[in-house]
Amino acid sequence: MSYDAQLIDVSVSTAPFYWGIDIGGTGIKLGLVDDHGQTVAFTKIPTREGEGPDAAMDQIRDSVVKIEKSLGVVGKVPHIGLGSPGPMDLKEGLLVEPPQLPSWWGYRIVDALTERLGRPISFLNDANAAAFGEFWLGSGRHNTSMVLLTLGTGVGGGVILDNEMVNGVNSCGSECGHMIVDPSPDAQLCIWGGGRGHLEAYASASGVVQRTRQRLTEGAESSISGMLGGNDSELTAKKVYEAAMEGDKLALEIVDETGKWLGIGITSIVHMADPGSIVLGGAMNFGGPGCELGQRFLDGVRAEFKRRTFANVYAGTTIKFATLGANAGYLGVAGYARKEHQTK
Repeated sequence: MSYDAQLIDVSVSTAPFYWGIDIGGTGIKLGLVDDHGQTVAFTKIPTREGEGPDAAMDQIRDSVVKIEKSLGVVGKVPHIGLGSPGPMDLKEGLLVEPPQLPSWWGYRIVDALTERLGRPISFLNDANAAAFGEFWLGSGRHNTSMVLLTLGTGVGGGVILDNEMVNGVNSCGSECGHMIVDPSPDAQLCIWGGGRGHLEAYASASGVVQRTRQRLTEGAESSISGMLGGNDSELTAKKVYEAAMEGDKLALEIVDETGKWLGIGITSIVHMADPGSIVLGGAMNFGGPGCELGQRFLDGVRAEFKRRTFANVYAGTTIKFATLGANAGYLGVAGYARKEHQTK
């Protein structure tokens, strides 16, 4: 079942309400949800990274004030959820060095937004936010524990155990993409920070491109070469997907290998945390649910996990695609704000 992200009229919603603010490198999503996770308002504003974080915080304040007044919910939004790229210091409410937001490094984002809106703010890494969204309203909604892996340019992660988010002492909890899956000295390099042998070096879009480029350089025959016109800088994971959909042998090998590496990483996650539910989000899913290639990819992940784990653990663990798509981030931080408001 896919989450229905359509807006509902505030007249049929249930107070209180919670803002979910999801900051990205190019855009900021703001969603106002009711106590059941139904969205009553949504807008997206440009990040304008070069103008600095204070300008963005002013934009957020103006949007929040305008929407709350227009809906007649002033005073009914007690808590705000905020998600952003890391690395970060959650306890200090500080952005450390997010690669997508270079002019925001060292910015005390929680203090800045609290000053403008005057309400408590729950702060999460963007991948953890997406995880909580899937946990609250998406593919993990029937579970008490869940791990989300977001497959994109890199591999993000979010771990929830017994209804609690794993944020970590150093705000680095749930960084599943940086687990080591290949200890060899010539293992592939991770796109963020250059770590060698990390899961995201093998199971991300950048990893797919890197492995495909290497194979083509070594002389592998593939229709992908013709798609590039001799310019391998044009190579993308989407082109690999398109070639695989046409039955290209190399592209299919890359899809299968990606599923294998992801299955290896999932085995380690499950053996450490045993969540019972693994959810795969992000755009790098080879077509995802409803696509024959996406199903082949998912079957490969499950098969590798089955080969490496215990029979009872395999039987008691689901691995499936996420359902909230791009809405997971704002829904997740709104849900996390709701949780913290209810338990304070």
